[in-house]
Amino acid sequence: MAIKAIVLDIDGTLLNDQKVITPKTRESLLRAQEAGVKLVLASGRPLPAMLKFSKELKMEHYHGLLLSNNGACVTDCATEEMLFSQSISKEIGAALLAHLANFEVKPMVAHKDYMYVNNVYDCMITAPPHGLKNIIEYESRSGNFKLCEVDNLAEFVDFPLHKILVAGEPEYLEENWKAIMRPFEGRVSGYFSAPFYFEFTDKGIDKAFALDKSLQPLGISSENVISFGDGENDTSIIAYAGVGVAMGNAIDALKASASEITLSNNEDGIAHMLERYL
Repeated sequence: MAIKAIVLDIDGTLLNDQKVITPKTRESLLRAQEAGVKLVLASGRPLPAMLKFSKELKMEHYHGLLLSNNGACVTDCATEEMLFSQSISKEIGAALLAHLANFEVKPMVAHKDYMYVNNVYDCMITAPPHGLKNIIEYESRSGNFKLCEVDNLAEFVDFPLHKILVAGEPEYLEENWKAIMRPFEGRVSGYFSAPFYFEFTDKGIDKAFALDKSLQPLGISSENVISFGDGENDTSIIAYAGVGVAMGNAIDALKASASEITLSNNEDGIAHMLERYL
């Protein structure tokens, strides 16, 4: 089976725990692109928070693809053209944000240059394995967003949203995600991207849906794809790919559904597996 595309989640997969691409992993991905293999980064991150890594991997030279916001949009690195986009409607977005006000969570909405939140000082979250984390600072800095406080996000948002990000204490989200999701079943997609993150996209949107929309026009079928991931929101790309690889640090459910398990993100798990398949 010929591998024609490599699909990578970013956090916990492409990046190690220090949030960097290791030299060995970087070199293996550069060699793959030089050999004609398409590289795709598929992340829950918004597009601005992915560009640093696409440039580091020189993806603009090879027409690499960026699947941002869990697949709500796809961008060609070389042309900066948006190849696919599907948003949550203004009406559903407003209703969802109003519903979230009933829970002890921190919703975040990115739009153009800004990230909108209720309170920039209500920002600390337990983020395993590192402990307390300033989650609003992390999200705004990683995407180069300016911050703006809005008392009522539901009334403020009058534009479609690629994603609504919700941060919360892991135990609280685990206990309450079904109640958060229940009124919107069948209208949006929702899933964990980390124990402290629950994310919403439009109905039917996930990483695999956007991946298929992007690769089919290029003549690349799922059997020619190798995908790597570590979290719940990577389940679709692991199932989609001819070779679905769970990182050694992946959640147990993803490991159970993967066709391969590699080393962790701190042990060059991507490079280790590509040595076998390329």
